[in-house]
Amino acid sequence: MKKSAVIVAGGLGIRMNAVIPKQFLILAGKPLLMHSMQAFSHTYPGINLVLALPSDQFSSWNTLCKAYDFDLPHLLVSGGNTRFHSVQQALTAIPGEGLVAIHDGVRPLVSESLIRSAFQTAEGLGNCIPVLPLTESLRMLTGALSQPVDRTAYRVVQTPQVFHAAVIKQAYNQPYQKHFTDDAMVAESMGETIHLIPGDPVNLKITHPYDLAVAEYLFANHLQQ
Repeated sequence: MKKSAVIVAGGLGIRMNAVIPKQFLILAGKPLLMHSMQAFSHTYPGINLVLALPSDQFSSWNTLCKAYDFDLPHLLVSGGNTRFHSVQQALTAIPGEGLVAIHDGVRPLVSESLIRSAFQTAEGLGNCIPVLPLTESLRMLTGALSQPVDRTAYRVVQTPQVFHAAVIKQAYNQPYQKHFTDDAMVAESMGETIHLIPGDPVNLKITHPYDLAVAEYLFANHLQQ
């Protein structure tokens, strides 16, 4: 079955205290966004890659590609005002049927085994998202008070999230809603039952300087697989 991957990268680096978009920060010798894209190409050579970036970052990305000899084939599309609109725009560039993975560009340590597991599960069940159990206690805020909740009833959601192309394209044809925070929620709002697989603790989302330092350590010690 034909495979595609949408890589979404619209971060500004505000929480990273960075002067450049966080997807362009250097990790293990090159922009971390390149690691994210190469993970899919290494897993499935020839996979159709679509990168959603803000249009005002196109020039910077093209400059980086030249500077780092990054010649991995991909289609560059203009991202929207929200993640929803960026994915929506990218999906219009996915041809025909098949499977589509949607991945955060700032998760550069995604492993081949997780990518394969997500695609294989989605091929059989229609969709798949990786999740992790919580390891710390949780409390729910109720006004000025709080109360404990059962952490075993919750999971942390990661990417890549994989769907049959026709299903996720149809889901993204609906109007944007503010509570949409990931692709599973968009598909679920159209009646899809979401299927879970074990995620990977190493599959970090680079959000804060601490995350980048951890990612550097993992790469230096060859622990990202």
